[in-house]
Amino acid sequence: MGIVNVTPDSFSDGGHHAAASQACAHCDRLVAEGVDILDIGGESTRPGSVPPSLADELDRVLPVVRHAVTLGVPVSVDTSRPEVMAAALQAGADIVNDVRALQWPGALAAVAAHAGAGVCLMHMHGEPATMQQAPQYEDVLAEVAAFLGQRLKQALAAGIAAERIVLDPGYGFGKSLEHNLALFRAQEQLLALGPPLLVGWSRKGTLGQLTGRPVDQRLPASVGAALAAVARGARIVRVHDVAATVDALKVWNAAGLGAAA
Repeated sequence: MGIVNVTPDSFSDGGHHAAASQACAHCDRLVAEGVDILDIGGESTRPGSVPPSLADELDRVLPVVRHAVTLGVPVSVDTSRPEVMAAALQAGADIVNDVRALQWPGALAAVAAHAGAGVCLMHMHGEPATMQQAPQYEDVLAEVAAFLGQRLKQALAAGIAAERIVLDPGYGFGKSLEHNLALFRAQEQLLALGPPLLVGWSRKGTLGQLTGRPVDQRLPASVGAALAAVARGARIVRVHDVAATVDALKVWNAAGLGAAA
């Protein structure tokens, strides 16, 4: 899954693809690099961020979605707003990727109304504006699993078929270095919930803490984290650097270490 941030303030590439023309060109580039899914978002969810207005998010996302759906790969929209979900799905998007796990009023219904649409339910502790202000857990794995299990149950009850759902543990979303690593080491246990796992480690702050590298120098760490996530059961990896990750996974698969979707 290749990241297309149509935002002025995302943590690693804010402003790089803020114009629709830039974002559409980025979609073209990622497809040429071998991306399997394009993930288009108009809200920065970096620590400390504030959501854009509904009008701004729609204006950012919809022109890019309309272009992306012509490129021959599934298109995901990264949003929590039911209005954006509905508009993007109507425009031809295939997947809703929601960091708030369809908790906003109307979000479950917006996805359930499109019988073919996939959805990713992610765990986040708090909201982006405050999520990294001393997050606390008694048992991070148990609490993340309980939350994802509860949201999965709600999605199924709303009429979203199980085969349409993937889960994301939400690395970096309201979790300290220690929380992220504890969750990562036990990631395979989340497979017991049933759905496949989507994992996003690309350029995250934890990788900077581990390596001492600034955000624009985290490519090797990001690729390493993606491979480790696949080794621990991830079926989808959400990345900025598609070409490098595709190459690494080709070698991984050639070595007989497992397949990634």
